[in-house]
Amino acid sequence: MIALPGLTLVTGRLDSARRILQTFANFIEQGMLPNMFPDSGETPEYNSVDAALWFIEAWRAYIDASGDQAALEEVFPVLESIIRSYRDGTRYGIAMDPADGLIRAGKPGVQLTWMDAKVSDWVVTPRMGKPVEVNALWFNALVAMQAFSTRLGLDASRYAALAERTASGFKRFVRADGDGLLDLLDGPNGDDTSLRPNQILAVSLPATPLSATDQASVVAACGRLLLSSYGLRSLAPGHADYRGQYIGDIWARDGSYHQGTIWGWLLGHYALAEHRVTGNVELALSRLAPLADHLCDAGLGSISEIFDGDAPHKPRGTPLQAWSVACTLEAWWRLSSSNASQQSKTR
Repeated sequence: MIALPGLTLVTGRLDSARRILQTFANFIEQGMLPNMFPDSGETPEYNSVDAALWFIEAWRAYIDASGDQAALEEVFPVLESIIRSYRDGTRYGIAMDPADGLIRAGKPGVQLTWMDAKVSDWVVTPRMGKPVEVNALWFNALVAMQAFSTRLGLDASRYAALAERTASGFKRFVRADGDGLLDLLDGPNGDDTSLRPNQILAVSLPATPLSATDQASVVAACGRLLLSSYGLRSLAPGHADYRGQYIGDIWARDGSYHQGTIWGWLLGHYALAEHRVTGNVELALSRLAPLADHLCDAGLGSISEIFDGDAPHKPRGTPLQAWSVACTLEAWWRLSSSNASQQSKTR
């Protein structure tokens, strides 16, 4: 779902986007979207707290691009079931906390966020509690549902009320020192103060619950210690768990997968967030430029999944990663469109 807008909408494949989205709608179960379809035809795995929220965002992007009212009318009950399940509770302890409107998730031994490395029984980054990016996606989904309801001539007040409650609760993520956002609230060991890139989604997604000041603090924090030429580090250097190279056996590699390794898909989100804060299109576009040189580094004409956190940031993982390509394309397209719009206004 993360890759769908960049791979289909940006490239003009609206029909493909609709068919993919409609197919996935058939697999929504207890408000959740499968994280993986086993090749052997076994039951799909539903261990993802963010997939269904990305599904709603993908529908928002598709409807904005296509204006496909008929498809929206058809899928709207499915989207409603997702919100209802997250609000009232579903698998793995996923539910909205009525006290602050935030989504909590987690169960020992299960990896639910995109930071999902697991070796044997070891979940490397369990992140049980209220993850920051999940709640950014939750707020974004509620705003999308409000817009969908209005578009369909339905009462949007319940989604507006939920979004308002979530925005108020989201203030809890703001660090007291003004240095971005906490990565997790109300975990088994309290709040997680680790500097990770997950917070960037609270600024890059279409709907943000943050004030302009807090948005700027997120971009500044990520830009200072996480930003590289090819993406964002998954953990800031200097943290006790930071691993600067993705090397060794499976225990060592998976142990570093989200503990400092750079992820290419996040660079597009950083560029979009920076543009939102600064209004500087050229600066935001310049963040994507190094990836053009990388197209000849690993997978010819493509962007790698990950890179070493330490210089010289050697490409690792799969050399042809859909997320990396799609998020870069989407950011480039949105920024270029914004730039063209600004130029036309000045003529």
